[in-house]
Amino acid sequence: MHWIGVCCFWSLFVFVLCDTSNSTNNRTFIVDYEKNEFLKDGEVFRYVSGDLHYFRVPKSYWKDRIQKIKAAGLNAITTYVEWSLHEPFPGTYNFEGMADLEYFIKLIQDEGMYLLLRPGPYICAERDFGGFPYWLLNVTPKGSLRTNDSSYKKYVSQWFSVLMKKMQPHLYGNGGNIIMVQVENEYGSYYACDSDYKLWLRDLLKGYVEDKALLYTIDICRQRDFDCGPIPEVYATVDFGISVNAATCFDFLKNYQKGGPSVNSEFYPGWLAHWQEPHPKVNSDDVVNHMKSMLSLNASFSFYMFHGGTNFGFTSGANTNESDANIGYLPQLTSYDYDAPITEAGDLTEKYFKIKQTLENAKHSGAVVENISVISPIPMLKAAYGTFFLRPLVSIFEKVTHRINPVLSFNPLTFEVMDINTGFVMYETILLNKFQNPVNLTVNSVRDRAIIYLDQVQVGTMNRLKGNTTIFLDIKKNSAQTLSILVENQGRINYGDFIEDRKGILGHVLLDNEKVGPWKMIAHPLNETSWLSSIKPVDNVQVPAFYRTQFTLPEDYTSTLDTYLDTSGWTKGVAFLNDINLGRYWPLAGPQITLYVPASFLKPPPAVNTLVMFELERAPQDLSIKFVDKPTINGPINTD
Repeated sequence: MHWIGVCCFWSLFVFVLCDTSNSTNNRTFIVDYEKNEFLKDGEVFRYVSGDLHYFRVPKSYWKDRIQKIKAAGLNAITTYVEWSLHEPFPGTYNFEGMADLEYFIKLIQDEGMYLLLRPGPYICAERDFGGFPYWLLNVTPKGSLRTNDSSYKKYVSQWFSVLMKKMQPHLYGNGGNIIMVQVENEYGSYYACDSDYKLWLRDLLKGYVEDKALLYTIDICRQRDFDCGPIPEVYATVDFGISVNAATCFDFLKNYQKGGPSVNSEFYPGWLAHWQEPHPKVNSDDVVNHMKSMLSLNASFSFYMFHGGTNFGFTSGANTNESDANIGYLPQLTSYDYDAPITEAGDLTEKYFKIKQTLENAKHSGAVVENISVISPIPMLKAAYGTFFLRPLVSIFEKVTHRINPVLSFNPLTFEVMDINTGFVMYETILLNKFQNPVNLTVNSVRDRAIIYLDQVQVGTMNRLKGNTTIFLDIKKNSAQTLSILVENQGRINYGDFIEDRKGILGHVLLDNEKVGPWKMIAHPLNETSWLSSIKPVDNVQVPAFYRTQFTLPEDYTSTLDTYLDTSGWTKGVAFLNDINLGRYWPLAGPQITLYVPASFLKPPPAVNTLVMFELERAPQDLSIKFVDKPTINGPINTD
């Protein structure tokens, strides 16, 4: 495709698509340090971008979301690249379906928009392990991540040799639309502060990017972050939200690098959410006022997020107390709505239209040659498909649920040592009563939530959020009992100094300070549910257990529509629709009650849909579930 001449100019944004019929060698994106501008093909250029993560949106909706971002007046999109999605196991690569990154990039270019690529290798992004694949914990030494350690660098090099070769044709200087490529991510906030690593990663990326796009860094608006984060010969940018002064944050850039345009690479129009906390809200007028401030300072910026999407499956991460990895643990929601201008399901908000109007006003504040052509966004219709009733299938205590052979060890092992990424592990041992009741049961470190059973009867829970690691047990005299501890991985920490977040039981289990063992460990990663198809329903079942319903959508729906699974009445667990993991639900804790169900996950009539619920603690008496047409992601909070 060749673009002839200048398509349009904005008074504040110059959106230029140049003639590439002769050679891509004329395509350049550079910094003018004297005039404090970006230059694209020699012309002054400014971008307003929106973060959109392909891995949080069904592939069939990528085009819709891109067009809606364009329709708001933005001229660029920013995305992370999630290593764990693309290399789930060492040397096994995935670029299909929701991982089809090159198709995502092509859709952006087809809309005449530019791309800012954030390849990591660490991305944070409120994703499990900050986007790192879990297996890195097994092949690198402790404390080596994001450092100059040779084993860590080996795996980064191997990954980038695959990823960046795919990205090279999409770089602006090679005829593509990638104008900027990030080196690392908010490195100044990480404890390592390894200068040798930063230079090594810069040179690694430079070998692929050359001068075909601009390398850049992002750091938080704090002095300590700028003391470590920026990298020589890489363009420095900053990130901040509405709570700070734009000019103050841009001063960090001016103090570090002499000249160049000011850039806020993560401008927050919303914020992330955790279980057992109210969903944060950011006022639309405050967002607009900060936009105007940055526009007046001739800054470029990217909204993080413009459309958040969903942490389908087990992909959500967690935050924690900055001084202790074992307390203050805060797992993030399945929803990544983020209070963004475009909702989780693709709907346009008041915030969206106020941003759009602000950019329209900015364009018309001076001489404008031509307005940018935008589409009229299509409303995302929703359906309330009604109530369905599930049937009990099988308890997790039954052997038929053991999809992986048990592991035997005198000491408890972590998920990672057993090569388990997601889901649950049941730790079991036999107790011989030689203690004075009641007995103190202590688990040195639970990551992240444990349900304790004696002879398959629940006797307590331990929650990393609260740091509670001890409960009292009453053990039967003169008899052996089975102690079972079901540990849930609620998401690996994605930010801060504790990202090396191994799951399961770390350390020992003690009864009155005496070690307990040996252990049988049964993994339930819940990678898929097709194995349940051969199991017949029963009248009742002991939790934790699987439940199933099969249903056909009403015939008046000739095509499927988006909907929401209302988990009210259920307690805590995981929902699967047509063998797709919709994500974790926990309505008892809040604030998220409904799970987003894209239309593409459903089968239209007369096909049969299958819904499976894995419930941990208590199912509703009538085992009912509803599909509703409105979300509830800011419901009541329960911190018990």
